[in-house]
Amino acid sequence: MATILVTGGCGFIGRHVAEELLQHGYSVLILDALIDQVHGDAEASVPEAATVLRGDVRDKAAVEEALVGVDGVIHLAAEVGVGQSMYEIARYVGGNDLGTAVLLEAMIGKPIRRIVVASSMSVYGEGRYRSESGAKLAGVVRRSPDRIKKGVWDLVSPTGEALVPVATDEEKPVDLASIYALTKYSQEKQVLIFGEAYGVDAVALRLFNVFGAGQALSNPYTGVLANFASRLANNQPPLIFEDGQQRRDFVHVEDVARAFRLALEEPQAAGHTINVGSGQAYTIAEVAMLLADAMGVPQIAPEIMGKARSGDIRNCFADISKARDLLGFEPQARLETSLGPFAEWVRGTGGIDRGAEMKRQLEERGLIS
Repeated sequence: MATILVTGGCGFIGRHVAEELLQHGYSVLILDALIDQVHGDAEASVPEAATVLRGDVRDKAAVEEALVGVDGVIHLAAEVGVGQSMYEIARYVGGNDLGTAVLLEAMIGKPIRRIVVASSMSVYGEGRYRSESGAKLAGVVRRSPDRIKKGVWDLVSPTGEALVPVATDEEKPVDLASIYALTKYSQEKQVLIFGEAYGVDAVALRLFNVFGAGQALSNPYTGVLANFASRLANNQPPLIFEDGQQRRDFVHVEDVARAFRLALEEPQAAGHTINVGSGQAYTIAEVAMLLADAMGVPQIAPEIMGKARSGDIRNCFADISKARDLLGFEPQARLETSLGPFAEWVRGTGGIDRGAEMKRQLEERGLIS
């Protein structure tokens, strides 16, 4: 029986990954710092068959202990939050980049066959676009700050032609628009460089917006669906930046957990960076209304703020062709059919609404315009 270390395994995604691995015959060891902002009492919901070590991935001694007898590593431990990363810079760089470096150093000389690291769609900045005439843009496109300040949200070409968002593939050049994105790109590059240098199979999965039961509802810097759910559970409208027409890809956590297992198992995945999403695009306003309906409060319309958050992008949704080809991955859950169980879990769990607090923290630092 192979033993897999899951760093950050007590977190939302980590708990589902641990369960997926256990169901497929692996032994699972978890290393997690159990940060209050993220976890609360989440440790209790970790699968009983998994062994949990409490420790910070930046602590070399804790990492060395966790790696004893391990055959593979799934590296999920990270600080998560685009907005918060823009002012807690040292925390994000330390937790994500230094933490990964400590882990990789500790792996040198150990008989570990494969490491899979969680990266993020945030590394792309804006997703792929084409012109109205149908030509696919090869490079990076960004929004003009002047247009954003005027409330003109959509992108145009240098010649003023409207741009149409299309699915983003892994060949799209990265464009790091936040400290969080910078740290996630550093994590994936560290792991891939290490793998090539030391002969360890290394895979980076770029996760799109992950949702499902078990998200930290009281953490305002977690996923957008969790933020909306916390607001709705407290009879407050979801807070939506810009005009709500920005598009994202939402992928269920059980699909993500399966992708991590496949990335451990499929030989052809080694050395690759792979998108993990649903392959579907939804506007944020549409998502808020779908969730309100699922939670039985369709009368609570989202609050469209008409303001932009520093580090945010307009559109990004996944081309998952590579995941299909290399992992045999096919999403099994769709947002439209998965919000009912998610809403039921929210109703049974509750959540402290800290959305207004998050908005205030960003405004005080000039990160909302």
